[in-house]
Amino acid sequence: MKTTLSVLFFLSLFAGPAAAQPVMLTLDRTIAIAADSSLEAFRSRNMYLAGFWQFRTYRAGRLPSLELNLTPAQYYSDITRRYDSEADIDVYRRQQYFYSYGRLSVEQNFDMLGGRFFLDTDLGYMRNFGSSAYTQYTAVPIRFGYSQELIGYNPFRWERRIEPLKYEKVKREFLYSVEQVSETATGYFFGLAMAQAEYDLARDNVASTDTLYRTGEQRYRIASITRADLLTLQLDAVNARNTLQNADIDLKRAMFGLASFLNFDKNTEIRLRLPGRPGEMILDVDDALEKARENNPKFLDLRQQILEAEQAVDRARWEALFNASMRASIGFNQVAERFGNVYTDPLRQDVVSISITIPIIDWGIRRGRHNIARNTLSVARISTRQEELALEEDLIMTVGDFNIQQRLIVSAEEALDLAETAYAETKQRFMIGKADINSLTLSLNRQQEARRNYVTALKNYWLSYYKIRKLTLFDFVQKTPLSTVFDMK
Repeated sequence: MKTTLSVLFFLSLFAGPAAAQPVMLTLDRTIAIAADSSLEAFRSRNMYLAGFWQFRTYRAGRLPSLELNLTPAQYYSDITRRYDSEADIDVYRRQQYFYSYGRLSVEQNFDMLGGRFFLDTDLGYMRNFGSSAYTQYTAVPIRFGYSQELIGYNPFRWERRIEPLKYEKVKREFLYSVEQVSETATGYFFGLAMAQAEYDLARDNVASTDTLYRTGEQRYRIASITRADLLTLQLDAVNARNTLQNADIDLKRAMFGLASFLNFDKNTEIRLRLPGRPGEMILDVDDALEKARENNPKFLDLRQQILEAEQAVDRARWEALFNASMRASIGFNQVAERFGNVYTDPLRQDVVSISITIPIIDWGIRRGRHNIARNTLSVARISTRQEELALEEDLIMTVGDFNIQQRLIVSAEEALDLAETAYAETKQRFMIGKADINSLTLSLNRQQEARRNYVTALKNYWLSYYKIRKLTLFDFVQKTPLSTVFDMK
């Protein structure tokens, strides 16, 4: 039996210019074009890039940062209230001055404790234009310090656990989207193949019923068949033409759907070549489950949800106690009326500050936040387990269907051979008057059903195959995870 089904159709849903050169599509090429050109693929790539840059931002936060803060010019001219110590009164005086400032600093996060080291230097200039005009420079040649929250919550420690997991999830989600595109493309491919098969069956049926009706007219003239049989043949011919018109509409819709999904011009002529019988490949359910737990982004997302819920509990637990922060620095500073003297004989500058906020009465707000976070964690653990079971059940059923579909393809192929042979013989016997109309109709229906079953078996097999690839992100033919596309970069 021929295992290749050719589809030829000019999309004419709307009036337009002449169609372009025909495009021959196999299933593999359809998937490749969809992965490169479809709108869904474009969205997936941009979603991945967003996650990639988010991870790059996190990694950059672990490196020293250099920052320059400038106030190049600041001019004041106003009237302000001042205290006159000689007259012991407040007076209004005119104030006019110019100010400029710059600071260069290097900062480094300290993940182990959750604090921040800094090293900086700054320089300031002020010029007063009042009745007692003067100029001053102030400088901190160098200052080294450290600051952090003194409570036990360390956001950097949680970021080190969550952010790499989020990036791994983003990579897996990109691969998952690619496989989703493959699964969708497979559905469109076989949707068109089935529509074309139905169209071909309807077209053949029109030709066959017309031939049989003309033969029936000849046999009716010689009283070989009854008038009821002739009317039945005529009705079959009319119904066949109506079925062909409906099949033509369905074919146009299927063609337009595939062309739109692949971003083709609506007038593109497409020919399909169905894949042949696939090689035998029986998958082990336990192996597929293991691959899914390792690679499926949903499992990583559930793990991330648990970590984020545990992070919220940790933060709420420490914040329920008190808030405390510490900042300490050591360096030098100097002030002078001339720029050349501002870096001469700098004075020692030591700063240590500790701030504490202790809740005395908050009516249980902080404790309530801690309890909410704990309950949210419990709900997250239960919900994630339920979702894990649903994912595992879906994969188990899909693997079972996939293993069965391979046998169904062989059976459907054999049934199609038998049905075509039986119909050809029955049709020939009817033409010579050795078979009645009921036998011919039954044989035709069986042949048409066998063609549908064969295309459906192929469709179900490949849909199951790409769904398994999507759920496991594993290539069972090459025996390698799909994530190697990132590992090779």
